[in-house]
Amino acid sequence: MSTPSVTVQRLAWTDPPLGRIELPTAPLILRASFGSGLARRQGDPAGRIWAIGDRGPNLKVKDARRLYGAEHLAPIAEVSGAKIMPRLDLGPEIAELQVHEDRVELLRVIRLTQPDGTRVSGLPIPGGANVRSEPVFDLQGNLLAPDPGGLDTEGIAPLPDGGFWIGDEFGPSLVRVDASGRILRRLVPEGTGLDAKPAPEPCLPAIAARRQINRGFEALALSPEGSSLFLAFQSPLAHPDEEAHEKATHVRLWRLDAETGAMQAQYLYPLDHPKSFRRDCEAGEFKRKDVKVSELACLGGGALLVLERGSQTTKLYRVTLDESLALGPEHLDPATRPTIEELSGTGDPLPALAKDLLFTSDDFPEVSRDLEGVAILSPTELILVSDNDFGVEGEETSFWRLRFDAPVLA
Repeated sequence: MSTPSVTVQRLAWTDPPLGRIELPTAPLILRASFGSGLARRQGDPAGRIWAIGDRGPNLKVKDARRLYGAEHLAPIAEVSGAKIMPRLDLGPEIAELQVHEDRVELLRVIRLTQPDGTRVSGLPIPGGANVRSEPVFDLQGNLLAPDPGGLDTEGIAPLPDGGFWIGDEFGPSLVRVDASGRILRRLVPEGTGLDAKPAPEPCLPAIAARRQINRGFEALALSPEGSSLFLAFQSPLAHPDEEAHEKATHVRLWRLDAETGAMQAQYLYPLDHPKSFRRDCEAGEFKRKDVKVSELACLGGGALLVLERGSQTTKLYRVTLDESLALGPEHLDPATRPTIEELSGTGDPLPALAKDLLFTSDDFPEVSRDLEGVAILSPTELILVSDNDFGVEGEETSFWRLRFDAPVLA
């Protein structure tokens, strides 16, 4: 299949300001962030989309030192996976947006809350035998306590009743919220012990807990009839170890029952070779582990739109979920050896999904980096959004409309 002809248009948008923090060499200017995921709800007005932001402002120690002169953080520079969280009052939120011909309008923001009405934090959950956690610190370099109810929200699937399924990278977990943003359920992998409310339901396959740190459930999509929920991990699992994650070239894609979360099928999505991400390669060293899946959208007829990206290059692929390519149940068993990730890393043939390229930002130098969300506006139109990471590195959110010359999207 040849790549369809497409035009791109940047839509006007201004990030709402969230505050300013004075630091040694420059102020940290925080901006609202709604670029982790996009989706449309069946039956909503034309141009209405829903967006999700992630855990809240956070940055790596090296960036806090490089950008803001925070040399007092040097003692924690070697802590593996450490992040700085400067504003704990800013956490996961949903945004309702309206897409106009030349701009995107913010209609309202819904803050996620616990059942008792308290705000959901973006602090990582506690680590354990079956859970990998990540160390976070405040701006003074003090270690922050984990939060069993914390979420790093990355994917969103609006539901017909006005609520949402939310994908969380920490557990990883699936979180059901109502139309007001109140958490109703939290589905976690078997063997995950979290003392949170509502009580987490350990009904997802235990193997999900083998996700690489900060690479959990990244992409969600609801089937058109509402019966199935599709999700993709951001990266290959670290199963049985991080070396397998770094070498593997396939991402697990799941189809779940949209009501219960029960597993229906598991597929493998093949990642492109790093050398095919031209803008990323031109920017510096780019490895297999840097390729990620950040978004899904349902096209109908058993087809999905998949957003695959580096930091600079973003690609959109169409895949069809051929039932003959579904993996056997043994590949959900953490004890199975060799693991899918080990087989993937050695180049052994695997039953991977076929994919057709619809778009690559390498062909459009004006399109911004860090595109993480996509939603279908019509059979010939998509909208893409970048993740500004709350402005911690000076980035601003950008929205892009893609118009194809013929219907390619159901």
